Amino acid sequence: MDQKLSRRQLGALAAPLALAIAAGRGAGISLAQDSDTPLLAPTPACGDAEDFAETRSQTEGPYFTPNSPERMSLLDEGMPGTKLVVTGYVYSTDCTPIEDALVDFWQCDDAGVYDNVGYTLRGHQFTDADGRYELTTIVPGNYPGRTRHIHVKAQKPNADVLTSQLYFPDEPGNESDGIFDPSLVMDLADAEDGEGKAGFFTFVLA
Repeated sequence: MDQKLSRRQLGALAAPLALAIAAGRGAGISLAQDSDTPLLAPTPACGDAEDFAETRSQTEGPYFTPNSPERMSLLDEGMPGTKLVVTGYVYSTDCTPIEDALVDFWQCDDAGVYDNVGYTLRGHQFTDADGRYELTTIVPGNYPGRTRHIHVKAQKPNADVLTSQLYFPDEPGNESDGIFDPSLVMDLADAEDGEGKAGFFTFVLA
């Protein structure tokens, strides 16, 4: 494959296969020679400034709550909304997967409301030996004045915390949101099992 792939293009190709890999069996970033023939491949070649530039930071916003529960699924029984599974990796800028990186997510519910009393739709987890994480949640609603987004903090062991946000492609509110950053848009597709959406994003930490 002669065409150079950006980090987000790698994510788009990896999403269907990454979602099919059970926890603990991930092996690097997945590539696809074409849409019908996914395969596992070594981690991409290093040295591309675009591919391994540090993920951009963004405002924490007013609704962060510390000490969230450790969990990979934020779903509660009967929770309304479209199911969303986001998978991806945490890498360093030198193209090394980061094991035991903290990723902490929080978001509003389907109606655009944050839980500021408890820990609904809040939780953190740690990456596996391949630097992989998997978050099961719902597509957040539209919070007034903002486009659709998920908040995140990412931190490799004993290092500074990156605070950022993940965005959704083709959202009407992206253009009018004053802090929207296209480099933070997830790759998104219909889930292979037909239940909701599948997202993919790789965080790159300094």
